[in-house]
Amino acid sequence: MGVIDIGSNSARMVIFEQTSEYGFHLICEKKSRVRIGEGAYEHGGVLQEIGINRAFNALKAFKKTLDEFAVDKSICVATSALRDAPNGLQFIRLIESSIGLKIDIISGTQEAYFGAIASVNLLPISNAVTIDIGGGSSELALIENSKVVKTYSLNLGTVRLKELFSDKNSSPQKAKEFILKELSSVPDGFKSVLAVAIGGSARALSKAIMRYSNYPLDKLHAFEYELKDYDWFMQKVIAGESLKELFISTDRFDTIKEGILIFDMILKFIGASRVITSGVGLREGIYLDEFLPKENPFFPSIINPSITSILDRFAPNRNDVSFKLQTAKKLYTLLSSYYSLSLDYEQELLYAVQLSAIKENFNIYKSYQHTFYIALNELNYKLTHNQIALVSLILRFGGKSLYKKEIFNEYKSILPQKEHIKLLSFVFTLNNLLYLDDFNAQISFKLKKDKLIISSSSSLYLFKENLMEIEMLDKLRIEVEG
Repeated sequence: MGVIDIGSNSARMVIFEQTSEYGFHLICEKKSRVRIGEGAYEHGGVLQEIGINRAFNALKAFKKTLDEFAVDKSICVATSALRDAPNGLQFIRLIESSIGLKIDIISGTQEAYFGAIASVNLLPISNAVTIDIGGGSSELALIENSKVVKTYSLNLGTVRLKELFSDKNSSPQKAKEFILKELSSVPDGFKSVLAVAIGGSARALSKAIMRYSNYPLDKLHAFEYELKDYDWFMQKVIAGESLKELFISTDRFDTIKEGILIFDMILKFIGASRVITSGVGLREGIYLDEFLPKENPFFPSIINPSITSILDRFAPNRNDVSFKLQTAKKLYTLLSSYYSLSLDYEQELLYAVQLSAIKENFNIYKSYQHTFYIALNELNYKLTHNQIALVSLILRFGGKSLYKKEIFNEYKSILPQKEHIKLLSFVFTLNNLLYLDDFNAQISFKLKKDKLIISSSSSLYLFKENLMEIEMLDKLRIEVEG
């Protein structure tokens, strides 16, 4: 399915492939800086020829891509620039008659809803306010207990602010007064310590902070930061100071000041202290609205869409892992108690056990490396960066060595202590070995002093043969009964 989003600043197209009932992944993404709203806000919202021509050419290219991928369905939506334009319907008719794309103009509240649906389904959040800053408008949505409860649209956007104030050399104070006036119309209740950053300006800020801080994981979606740590950074961007030295992308120089000014003032208005970045928004929300049940457009709590998609693509003929999950949980609980460690990382261990099926499809000598890279790059949704790094490292270390210093050090700032890593790697590795003989074996454990006693409903011949090749934990011996 394809989704096209025509904004005031950019037009974007995405194509998703469904892999199972709850599995999907992105297979194509294209963007064009159409700036369809260029010059419109100082001409009563009327779209100008220069922006119309750019949008026409971009949409023509998008339509060709949709045809090449033979999508079964496509949805094309337009937001603020066309909502405000007196000649918007004329543009829509031109595109439909010349290119064959039907454009739906969606309201600001619909735009806010779709962004929120994407965020609550694909980010590790349950309570937040989403902030989607576009070229012509900014959308807010209040999320409480993983439900979208309120939405609101503001006539605040980067291009709108630039043309009304910056391009006329108006004082920054006038722009701030304009923003405050718009914010005064926001209904009560839009308050949250956590803000979800959607939209190009807020994402560009997050990318810059990641580069500035030498952040270890090259993944924008779900990147988090505390406002108290980077308020100074935002103020420098708003002032237009040292943008290059702050790692702001050059293609954002023209509107980043306006975008971050809007973002900063909304953050203060809602009382936020922390920001989580969303790599998803309107387009993903529209897709999920079609993909998930209409009466309840949310993934079941037991489903992680990234893990489902990875398994669908890389282990389509996988065995049921119910027994492996139960055994891993028992072993982790037992050994955590033995080593006086917390059970804080049980969920990450179970995710790794689920994903262990994909290594069977790779060369035996490189399977752990391949699985690590797939997890690190393809685990995106409903997980924190700490979880993504930990699950990936469990998969990587699960072999002869329980701990590789150079890899651990690379991601150290977002990982638990080494003792937890080694325990998780050991449990994961031992658990995999226990099912070499029989995938449906029922395994039990006893711990007597420093001895882990293992019994199984099936032979453990292959387990015993491979056990000598793995690194053992300190002060622990293994004995197999029977």
